[in-house]
Amino acid sequence: MRDLTLKTQPVELYKILKFEGLASSGGAAKLAIESAEVMVNGIVETRKRKKIVAGDIIEYNGEKLRLLVKDQ
Repeated sequence: MRDLTLKTQPVELYKILKFEGLASSGGAAKLAIESAEVMVNGIVETRKRKKIVAGDIIEYNGEKLRLLVKDQ
């Protein structure tokens, strides 16, 4: 599992997949989510704009990301 530290929250799910290189583009990220290939906290997530916050765990394509928030 890889930790990802957020500067601000919440962040939309598809943006995390895109910016962390788990999907090649925003369109690919949205397609993966629509196709029920992404899990958030152990539950299949099909909402592209699902708000992700610190403590959430994203699973996609064999990778796991745990979201943390940067200390202010």
